[in-house]
Amino acid sequence: MEILILAVVIALVAVGAISGLVVSSRKKKQLPPSAPSSTPTITAPPAEPQVGEDAAPTVEEPRRTIEEVALPEAEAAEAVVVEPEAPAAPEIEVPEPTAGRLVRLRARLARSQNSLGKGLLTLLSREHLDEDTWEEIEEILLIADVGVVPTQELVDRLRDRVKVLGTRTPEDLRALLKEELLTLVGTDFDRAVKTEGGVDTPGVVMVVGVNGTGKTTTTGKLARVLVADGRSVVLGAADTFRAAAADQLQTWGERVGARTVRGPEGGDPASIAYDAVKEGIAEGADVVLIDTAGRLHTKTGLMDELGKVKRVVEKHGPLDEILLVLDATTGQNGLTQARVFAEVVDITGIVLTKLDGTAKGGIVVAVQRELGVPVKLVGLGEGPDDLAPFEPEAFVDALIGD
Repeated sequence: MEILILAVVIALVAVGAISGLVVSSRKKKQLPPSAPSSTPTITAPPAEPQVGEDAAPTVEEPRRTIEEVALPEAEAAEAVVVEPEAPAAPEIEVPEPTAGRLVRLRARLARSQNSLGKGLLTLLSREHLDEDTWEEIEEILLIADVGVVPTQELVDRLRDRVKVLGTRTPEDLRALLKEELLTLVGTDFDRAVKTEGGVDTPGVVMVVGVNGTGKTTTTGKLARVLVADGRSVVLGAADTFRAAAADQLQTWGERVGARTVRGPEGGDPASIAYDAVKEGIAEGADVVLIDTAGRLHTKTGLMDELGKVKRVVEKHGPLDEILLVLDATTGQNGLTQARVFAEVVDITGIVLTKLDGTAKGGIVVAVQRELGVPVKLVGLGEGPDDLAPFEPEAFVDALIGD
């Protein structure tokens, strides 16, 4: 009996084992074939975000080499070590010599002035000089801003000399016209800009004029003229009413190594002018140039301020030169300005700017007659060295041409 029970148990165990093998075989047939085995890639787990940082992105970033990681640190270290370069000092320029400068600029003057000389020569060359011809000559002179009285004087002298001359060759007429124009312009004026000063004080030059005449630019160019002649210069930026006037003047000074004394915008012009002369004395400078505000001649209060600047500067000593800057293209309006300025300060010389443009050469004669003082400098262009000492002979040669 026991043997029979043992046989039944063994049989049941055998049947269960066979059934398990069959099920296991069926499950293996339903699974997809496994991929070929390879060495697994081990990657480091993403770093945990610190406080205040965003979680790392799910997309894995490309790995960087040691050199790439170290490069920003090296650049940062280099930025700390290298200091920024200081701005380079402006290069000091050497202005052109002033001797014969008007002769070198003669072509510019002749381009706009030849109509006067050539027109007169053409009319004087006519075989018969009747009243109509003389009226045309007068018209040319008046259009050239010579002025009524000087025009009449010149025409009268030409009438008399042409009668005496009789037959007139082109060479005779040219010589005659040159002689008479030189007489009209004046060759006996002292046209030197006074900059000598006293034993212990520099020469002091005050520059005045209306806005738009090129006054500040002329002051800067005059500094170049003086430096070219071997003088040391201090500039006084007393035009405190026009924005950037002091900056403009300082730029001119830096080009030739001249220091500029300046104050706050809207400050007291007389105080700045006084300080400029004081600084010039302390430095032992040869010349102090004072640029004043460009005042409209109709502004009585501003003109009074100009007189104040003059009085304050003269506490150091007398002014050597007061130059009036006039725009040569303004004609008779410039003469009106000249009269008013002459009533406030003692003008000693005239600077005519823009004489190479549409200006009429006769303004030289007219303004000298109006003020009784000479034209000392003329502006013949926009270049830094286009301010020239006025030379009557070179000027008249440019008027009548070759």
